[in-house]
Amino acid sequence: MEKENNNRIEREYTIPLRKRCNVVPRYKKTNKAVKTVKEFLVRHMKIRDRDLNKIKIDKYLNEFLWMRGIKYPPSKVKVKAIKENDIVKVELLELPDKIKYKKLREERILEEGKEKAKKKKEEKIKQEEKKEITEEESDKKELEEEQKEKEVAVIEQQEKIEKQESKKLKHETKAESPKEQKNKKVSYNRSSQGH
Repeated sequence: MEKENNNRIEREYTIPLRKRCNVVPRYKKTNKAVKTVKEFLVRHMKIRDRDLNKIKIDKYLNEFLWMRGIKYPPSKVKVKAIKENDIVKVELLELPDKIKYKKLREERILEEGKEKAKKKKEEKIKQEEKKEITEEESDKKELEEEQKEKEVAVIEQQEKIEKQESKKLKHETKAESPKEQKNKKVSYNRSSQGH
């Protein structure tokens, strides 16, 4: 099956691995299987300089090849190859149950992580808004306190001024005690009598 868009080519292949893997010793078979997949795709996807580094194998395909260990790779594998520019990305076409469940679990964990990150961002935004609101409230409270302090200071200043004025008046028009008033009367009487 082949789909071609402007610069994108999608193809599905069944890659035989048994012939190429039987040639190498048992302890190198899966390594050879990975290399065989890359060589097959370089040839069939028409990579001009035959550079194996331009073939990017999906981690689930790699896991499928290595699932039974280094000595017993699968005899064939069905893949989906997507070529964009000169880079070919290869995915496993039919996932076995073990890998499928692992993929679902990883996707679920990733989604949960994204949700947690989103919630943290929302909480940070709410906290910042609360801080701004509390800062505004604290600014208002500070202004109110300053106004109250100013009013208190004005009242105290007025009281001081009144005390000073009353002291001045006290010294200017000294009030006489009853004894002094009596003595004064007596002195007036004497002076009027000519004494």
